Amino acid sequence: MKNQFGKVRDVSKPYAIYKGYVNGIGEIEIRILKRYKHSVKTEKRNRYSTWFTASKSPMTFGRWDYGDQYVFGNDWNDGHGISDYTLVSAEPEWLKEYAHHVTGDFPIIVRHAS
Repeated sequence: MKNQFGKVRDVSKPYAIYKGYVNGIGEIEIRILKRYKHSVKTEKRNRYSTWFTASKSPMTFGRWDYGDQYVFGNDWNDGHGISDYTLVSAEPEWLKEYAHHVTGDFPIIVRHAS
């Protein structure tokens, strides 16, 4: 099976956008630019799964910070993963795979990416 999210995208056209709040940091926006695993099923089997992202928060001073982030929470990242945040925008293909599969019925407010 081909990884339909395996090609790196520009920050202006991400596969999905997640938002959330972290104490001591503030509001965070995470844009998904690439998925490494080829399916949700393989991601769920590995708690160390990561996505290549661009993140922006008050700590980045309005700039995008690029790098890999854990999909799921782990002991060393205070139990926070991208799946803990709210999915606010996504490509239709991303919604088909992730709207109810990453963490179950997590909060979701969706508008399609333009």
